[in-house]
Amino acid sequence: MGKPGVDRRLSRALFATLGTLGLIVVATAAEAHSTESALPSYDHVVIVVFENKQYGEIIGSPNAPYINQLAQGGASLTGMKALTHPSQPNYFNLFSGATQGITDDGCYAAQTMSAPNLGQELIAAGKTFASYNEGLPNEGSTTCSNGRYAQKHNPWFAFKNVPLNTGRTFAQFPKDDFGKLPTLSFVVPDMCNDMHDCAVGSGDTWIKNNLDSYARWAKANNSLLMLTWDEDNYLGSNRIATVFFGAHVKQGSVSGAYNHYSLLRTFEDIYGTAHAGNAATATPVTGVFDSGTCR
Repeated sequence: MGKPGVDRRLSRALFATLGTLGLIVVATAAEAHSTESALPSYDHVVIVVFENKQYGEIIGSPNAPYINQLAQGGASLTGMKALTHPSQPNYFNLFSGATQGITDDGCYAAQTMSAPNLGQELIAAGKTFASYNEGLPNEGSTTCSNGRYAQKHNPWFAFKNVPLNTGRTFAQFPKDDFGKLPTLSFVVPDMCNDMHDCAVGSGDTWIKNNLDSYARWAKANNSLLMLTWDEDNYLGSNRIATVFFGAHVKQGSVSGAYNHYSLLRTFEDIYGTAHAGNAATATPVTGVFDSGTCR
């Protein structure tokens, strides 16, 4: 049997240690809750990816009046940068947190990759995912090209853990009943309307004609529209425009160094999924959201 004085000191030390551990657990839980509560829980998110334009060619440009209208009515990132060149690796970074070894714009072998990605994560979490690809000849097609359609802007077809039937034509995008949309979807215009082969104004007109009704609906129906670019035009620092518009979005410019991994991490955190690739260590874009209207 130990001495009474020693036993009391050991007991006090044990309680102090447990108390400290308890504070650590509480602090960690509070921090996790704080991060989660900074993000809305959206019914629907639509992500549109455009091509090859510097930030200044979009934000403040008279050639993009509709996109600037969205930026003024929502939130615009001022320090967003693409990660690399050319186009295709950036799409893989945005979708899966890594290039998956893709370094060029060549046609990849469909459904050969098994790395974690946003589509797979959403489905595993009981959510729904789809992509709407302008010019895709038919649902689930893995063709490399079709007129102005290019597979290099559609990374989802590379992954065998993403069902082919989630790759849809843009004609399948709902015209008015947006409640039928998946939890999260990508919209990829063709090589003209994404600004790759045509002027900024072509893409600006296209999104106004095709997604303005969704944008207005999203604001009133707990949903979100996000626009981003794959890369700049090789003449700058790879700084690109990124605009959030919809419910729970604060108006104004948001500073901070962000990239495609940051965007991926943001949507993973919104839906409570795992984190793919480099998104695991990326900083989510929380500053665009109104924390007063979160879950």
